[in-house]
This record gives sequence, C-alpha cells and structure tokens, in this order.
Amino acid sequence: MLKGQQFNTTHSPTWCPGCGDFGIWTSLKNAIDELGLEYHNTVVVYGIGCSGNMANTVKTYAFHGLHGRPLPVAEAVKLANHGLHVIIIAGDGDTYGEGMNHFLTSMRGNHDITLIVHDNQVYGLTTGQTAPTSEKGYESKSTPQGVIEEPVNPVLLALSAGAGFISRGFSGNTVQLTELIKKGIQHKGFSLVDVFQPCVTFNKHNTFQWFFRRVYDLDKEGYVPNSWEKAAEKARETERLATGIFYIHERPTYHGSLPQLAKGPLVVRPLAGIDVRKVFKDFI
Repeated sequence: MLKGQQFNTTHSPTWCPGCGDFGIWTSLKNAIDELGLEYHNTVVVYGIGCSGNMANTVKTYAFHGLHGRPLPVAEAVKLANHGLHVIIIAGDGDTYGEGMNHFLTSMRGNHDITLIVHDNQVYGLTTGQTAPTSEKGYESKSTPQGVIEEPVNPVLLALSAGAGFISRGFSGNTVQLTELIKKGIQHKGFSLVDVFQPCVTFNKHNTFQWFFRRVYDLDKEGYVPNSWEKAAEKARETERLATGIFYIHERPTYHGSLPQLAKGPLVVRPLAGIDVRKVFKDFI
C-alpha cells in the first residue's frame, strides 16, 4: 500500500484534473500517516470552497463548517477535547476574506490547531472571482478592469498577530509540503501552513509553471526561522517566493492557560455535582 492510502475513503475528489488541491490532499494524508496519528484522535475541520470538497475523502473525524467559519469550530473542538489533533482545511477566500477576523483572533489566542490554507488567489468554486490574495491589477469576472486593492500577505499578517509557527508550501512540492504539515501538527500552538495551490481552470496567471520559476526553499539557503524581522523581510519578497518555515516561536497555548482544563479534557470529566445555576444567574 502506498504511504497515506489507508486514509482514503470510498469517495474520490471532484476537483478539476490537474488541480493543486490534489497535492495538498496527498501531503495531508502522508503527514498523518508518517506521524502515526490515529483516525479516532484526529479531527479535520473544513471550510467552504474547493478545499472543502476534501471533507469526505480523508478517513478521520471531520466537520464541514460555514464559509469563513472553520477556525472557531476547530477552536471549540480543541477546547472540548484537547487530546485531539485538530487540523483545518480552508481556502484563501475562506480564511483571508470572510474569515479574516477569526484568523487573527485564533493566532492571538494561540489555539493549538493547524491551519492549512489552499491559496489559489481566486474564488475557484464560484468560477474565478478575485480573492483577497489576488495580485493588484488582476483581471477577473468580478474585476474586469483589474484589482484595485493590494493583496493580503498571509505571512506578514501571521507575524503581526503573534502566530508561533508560520510556513508556506507549494502543492507542486509534496515532499516539502508533507514535512511542513507534520511540523505544524507537532508544534504546540497555532500553526499556519499557507500553500500556493494553482487553480488550473480559472487562474491562468499564477500557474504551476509561474510558481516553478519563482519558488525557492528557505532550508536550502541556510535560513534559520528564529528571527521575526528576517521572517518579515522574506515575506515581503515578490520576485522570488520563499517556501518553508518562516518563523517558530513557543508561547503558552490557549487551552493550556485555562485552569479548568488542567485536570484533563472536558469530555472525560464527570458531570455529577456540577451546579450551573450560578452561571445562569450571572448571565440571564
């Protein structure tokens, strides 16, 4: 059996042939396999969009959330049972558009979850409208005269919001992407894995060939991800596009800072003897 194939379900993806989503799907399954994670201890929360179509093709527990809302669902899962490995699969519109506030808040709180963003610079499922990450001047059916706004820079946003693990991959390099996902899952705290994921149907500019000419691996250039300032400098590059880990910083996790969870996950705590009447009196 090929690596990661035991995490296949009886359903096959419905993405366009050649879609960059296939590389992320493969890398996620390989990462779960190589880390030895168990089906019943792993939850993947999916957003809406092409990325969310992965929901029934990975054999773990899963939750298909609303557009822009997978992060608060993942936070709730982690708080209810912090013994679980919680992963989020979402798109760039899902995360940096509709879900921007959740993105920033989750990083500020340092929830121990791993966010994998399918960053294809368009709204692929709704036929290629401009997304928050589309380049300035990019022409689409929603911006026929070109995008006016500057694009969102996910790495810079993550740095400014205090994320402790910030990385970027490319779906055309599944070996590197598998390692980034593994390290993101192992990190104690919020982990971002932003992934360049070409939309072969609607984005005719940011193609696989376009990325292959520009991406480079930070590891191969001897980069050490321990400087906020150097990470910000790399994130601002536009001619060459860095992939790999930009920044790692350890700080207390959200659930680890709650004394209510010190004795173990809520799901295994006994309910007997709990009196909620005072709570009702305080809030109602």
